[in-house]
Amino acid sequence: MHPLHPVGAPPGTARGGRRPRRARLSRRSRHLCWTSAAALLLPCVLAATGSPPARTPRHLARFPIRVSAYVANSGSRTVSVYDTQLERQVGAVQVGHGPTGVGVSPDGDEAYVANGRSDSVTFIETNHRLPTDTVGVQRRPFAATPTRDGREVLVANFGSDTVSVINAHDRQVVDSVRVGPLPHSITTVPDGRAYVTDNGGHAVTVLDPEEHVIRTIRVGDFPSGISSTPSGDRVFVSNTGSGTVSVIDPDTDSVVAILPGGRAPLGNAVSPDGRHLYVADSARDCLLIVDVPTGTITGHVHVGVKPQGVAITPDGRRVWVTNEESDTVSVIDPFVARLRATLPTGHEPEGIAITPR
Repeated sequence: MHPLHPVGAPPGTARGGRRPRRARLSRRSRHLCWTSAAALLLPCVLAATGSPPARTPRHLARFPIRVSAYVANSGSRTVSVYDTQLERQVGAVQVGHGPTGVGVSPDGDEAYVANGRSDSVTFIETNHRLPTDTVGVQRRPFAATPTRDGREVLVANFGSDTVSVINAHDRQVVDSVRVGPLPHSITTVPDGRAYVTDNGGHAVTVLDPEEHVIRTIRVGDFPSGISSTPSGDRVFVSNTGSGTVSVIDPDTDSVVAILPGGRAPLGNAVSPDGRHLYVADSARDCLLIVDVPTGTITGHVHVGVKPQGVAITPDGRRVWVTNEESDTVSVIDPFVARLRATLPTGHEPEGIAITPR
């Protein structure tokens, strides 16, 4: 503990307000003090003549205060924002009419919302949760997904059978690509390719890094939700009309496995290690936990009515599911297959995305 001094008096001040007279040192005492000081400084001087110590590198990576979940409320013209660690709502953002799909940039600085009834995409600055721009696209956009490098935003226009390509920097539409009928959702892989579910064509359209159609892959009936592993070695397609999930190997762009998906799978998301797939079964109001290597359902958790979108926190410890007809979002612990929380949303929540950091 530090000694206490009278209130208002600096350390060393006498109680009466006068400083005590400093004792004079003899010549011999002063000589000893200088000698001691020199002895203490000598190692520092010697060290300075050698190689300087390596400077500790200063890491410039940013660490956000929170990892956030963004939920598009198709019946409310809003996006609800949640702190995923505290598991509570922290705000809401006004967007266009009928927001459905939502995506976030790789650095987490922006969110992109497809406004299905406004034919537009809203850009949201995530630090302050403010809309910064609105970009017009073609008819009935359903999903807005960034490329892995974050340079472009790909928009599935459900009503135009096209994918709009937006430059994420200047926020201009730079291309429009015709794909299969009723494009629903998009996922991307690290080499720049994009996979688009054609809900009306029972197929997935593959775009190369320049957004040219290079392949069409046959899958199940009415493909909807789609996701890919962080490494990009697998793509998972929910076939709502078939009750299955098609697994695509991007090395060959072919279906290499069929996983169970319940009665009517919609959104899906894959764990960071690629071992588990989480599928929203909209017909049974539950989240399915599928073991990818064995292709079996290892658990299920009842959620709200008509679950739609699925997203996972970056650490893989929580799965978030939107429930369209309950106006809620469910938070699930996938390791014990347990519902942790049910949080209110706006009206008719559909798409969901979680910031990556």
